[in-house]
Amino acid sequence: MNLLLDTHAFIWWNEGDKKLPSKIDQLLRDRSNQVWLSLASVWEMQIKVQIGKLRLSRPLPDLIDQEIRVNRLRLLSISYDDILHLEQLPMHHRDPFDRIIITQALTGGFHLVSDDSNMPMYDVPLLW
Repeated sequence: MNLLLDTHAFIWWNEGDKKLPSKIDQLLRDRSNQVWLSLASVWEMQIKVQIGKLRLSRPLPDLIDQEIRVNRLRLLSISYDDILHLEQLPMHHRDPFDRIIITQALTGGFHLVSDDSNMPMYDVPLLW
C-alpha cells in the first residue's frame, strides 16, 4: 500500500508522539507498505521552523535524511498536473499545503495518513 503522510503525521511519527495511533505506526513500519512525504509538507515544515511555529528535535534535513535511510521514506514531487488538478478540488479546506497533498493522494492512488478533520470531506482514501 502507498501511504502519503500529512505533515502532522510525519512529525508525530518521526518524534514518536503518542498522538499517532499504534495501528498507524504499525502500518508505517510495515515494510510491505511504501511511505511517502510530499515536498509540500517539507516546504510547510521549513516555513514553520523558520518563523518559530514549529520546533523539531533535529534540523529538518537531518530528520528527512534519517527517514529516507531508516524507514525508506520517499519524497513526492509536486507536478504541474497536481497544481492544475486543484481546480477540481472543492474548497472544503483552504490550507494550500493540505489541498496539494489531497490532490496528490487523489491523483497518485495514495492512502492519506491524516488526523485532519477536514480530510473526510474529500473522496480520498483516508487512514487514521
